[in-house]
Amino acid sequence: MPRFLPVTVTEVRKDTRDAVVVTLAPDDPDAFAFTQGQYLTFRGTFDGEELRRSYSICAGLDDGALRVGIKRVEGGAFSTWANESLKPGDVLEVMPPQGRFHTPLDASAARHYLAFAGGSGITPVLSIVKTVLAREPQSRVTLVYANRAVSSIMFREELEDLKNLHLGRLSVLHVLEEGHDIDLFAGRIDAEKMETLFRLWIDPGDVDMAFICGPEPMMLTIADSLRAHGLTDDRIKFELFASSQPGRAKRPAVAADTGHEANTCEVAVTLDGATRQFRMPKDGTRVLDAALTADMDAPFACKAGVCSTCRAKVLEGDVEMVTNHALEDYEIRAGYVLSCQCVPLSDKLVLTYDE
Repeated sequence: MPRFLPVTVTEVRKDTRDAVVVTLAPDDPDAFAFTQGQYLTFRGTFDGEELRRSYSICAGLDDGALRVGIKRVEGGAFSTWANESLKPGDVLEVMPPQGRFHTPLDASAARHYLAFAGGSGITPVLSIVKTVLAREPQSRVTLVYANRAVSSIMFREELEDLKNLHLGRLSVLHVLEEGHDIDLFAGRIDAEKMETLFRLWIDPGDVDMAFICGPEPMMLTIADSLRAHGLTDDRIKFELFASSQPGRAKRPAVAADTGHEANTCEVAVTLDGATRQFRMPKDGTRVLDAALTADMDAPFACKAGVCSTCRAKVLEGDVEMVTNHALEDYEIRAGYVLSCQCVPLSDKLVLTYDE
């Protein structure tokens, strides 16, 4: 089970007006070996409330460093603090790398990767692009990168350097809401723009794998267009950026000694080999929130059904997941759920985080 470990900040570099690149040195480097496209979950306390935020690794596997990009979110306590106050020497609590936004690489392969990124969605995509170019020398990448304006393009110089270093293997198309004179590259990525891109710039029949990371509406539009042009779901990888209100459950779980009340569920949760029991209401309260209220150190990061940190397996009982952006169909068939999104339907529920 992933746990938070100490990591020291060694560099904080300003990338754009509202984004920083943070270099990290873990006390246990082996625990932070990563795959391109993965993310780190950070934990901090702000105004007495624990916040957890996930940020994607922007380094390639051969960079010899662990880095994340953190873009300031309006009203975001963690991202604002990181942009304004974080400094070298600070020690952070960080969970080891997680995420499945990647595909196995083969040094002998000659593939064409198509990547779409919106705003800070470039962070995991950059890790993928750098690693593919380094480790699949016969492969090439086309990146379509959407931003509000030139000034908000993260890693702009690094992308230009990669293009120059890998001539003919990396193509970058910038789509800007402001400041572009060419219609195709002006505005937002919508269905019409996707059609034009496929007609004039990109041959969908030549694409082996597509990666999409950014706001959900943009991702859904792009995915629909990719499917319409022949790409199957197993060749489309998503990474959705989202977060919900952090912290513990606002409605407390019903204590175990209050008796078998109507419309409640008896829950048994196994974590790190120990099983705890508690009773919770069947009123829409999520199982994760009830476990946290019962003082269990259950794992979570985004609490939005995106990251799969809170994945658990249902051994007995029935639940319903409100949202799922992380689990594959085969995982659901095997009984896995996102505990941050599941509500109990049965009177008894048994699940484990240990499988």
